[in-house]
Amino acid sequence: MLPLSVLDLTPVPAGATDADAIRNSVDLARHADRLGYARYWVAEHHNTPGMACPAPPIMIGHLAQATERIRVGSGGVMLPNHSPLHVAESFRVLEALHPGRIDLGIGRAPGTDSTTAFALRRGAPQQANDFPNQLAELFAFAGGGFPEDHPFRTVQAEPAGLPLPPVWILGSSDYGAQVAAAFGLGFAFARHLNPRGAADAMRLYREQFQPSKEGAVPYAILTVSAICADRAERAEELSLSLGLGVVRMRQGRPGQLPTPEEAAAHDWTDAEADQLRRYRRAQVLGTPADVRDGIIELVSDTGADEVMLMTSVHDHVERKRSYELIADAFGLATSTAVAA
Repeated sequence: MLPLSVLDLTPVPAGATDADAIRNSVDLARHADRLGYARYWVAEHHNTPGMACPAPPIMIGHLAQATERIRVGSGGVMLPNHSPLHVAESFRVLEALHPGRIDLGIGRAPGTDSTTAFALRRGAPQQANDFPNQLAELFAFAGGGFPEDHPFRTVQAEPAGLPLPPVWILGSSDYGAQVAAAFGLGFAFARHLNPRGAADAMRLYREQFQPSKEGAVPYAILTVSAICADRAERAEELSLSLGLGVVRMRQGRPGQLPTPEEAAAHDWTDAEADQLRRYRRAQVLGTPADVRDGIIELVSDTGADEVMLMTSVHDHVERKRSYELIADAFGLATSTAVAA
C-alpha cells in the first residue's frame, strides 16, 4: 500500500480570518487521522497574507494533542531563520510530549520576503552555502557533540536524554537531494514547486545516499498539489482559486485564497492565462479514479516511497472531501504502515 500524507499551508480563504484558518487546520488534521493518512506536516511562512503558518512547533504540539495516530511534523522548519540549538530543543520537547509521532522536516528557503527574513534573523549574516553547517550544528547539539576546540563543546540541547525526532530534508532542486543523501536522511521533494525536477532529484538522492547509521536506507516523499471531487469539472473549478492566488503572488500581490467564483470571473490576461495553464499542468486534478491514476503514474516516474498531498481550495468542507475521496480511492483505512 502506498502511504499518503498531508502538507498543510494553512490557507486563509477570502472572507475568513487567520484564526479561522488555524482552526480549519486542526479540524483537517483530525479528519486525516481518521482517514488513515500517514503524516500531517505544517509549513513555515511569514508575512504572507493567505497562509497562517508562521510557527510550526506550536502547531505541531497542538495537532499531535488533537489527534491519536498520525505522525505530525514540519514541512518544514526553515533552518536559516532559527538557531539550530533552539530547533533541537523545541523538537526534543515535542518528542517528549508525543513520543514516536513527531517529524522534523527542514528547509533552507526563508519562507518569506528578504525584509521579513532580515527581521527574523535580526540581521545575522547568512552565507548561501551555510545550510550544511547549520544542519551539522543541529545534530551536534542533539547529541553528536562538537570537537574539543569548538566554542559550543559544552552546550547540548535540552531536555537531555531524548532523541531528536526523525529529520527530513525538504527541497525542490538537486541541492536538497544532495544534502539529504550526504547526511543519510529522508528526503521530501516539493513537486508542487518544481514539477519537472522530481525524477532527477530523487534518482540523485538514491544514487548518492550515505547511510547515517547501520541499516539506514533512502526514503523519498513526493509532495503533490492535488484536488479531487466527485466530478472532474468541479475539481477544475476548485483549482482556479489556487491558480489565481499563485498568479497574484508572482505579481507581488499576495492575498487570501479567492473563491472559485471570483477566479472564474477574473479578467485573465494572456500572460496570466499562460501561468495558470502551466501551474495546473503541475497539479493532479479530477475524480477519485483520475487522481489515483495520476498519483500512481508519478510514483512510477519518480520511485517515490510516499506521496504527500497539498490541497488548497477555498471551501473547508470541499477540502476535507477531497482528502476523503483520495483516501477511499487508495484504501487508506486498511493500511497505515509508514516509515519513521
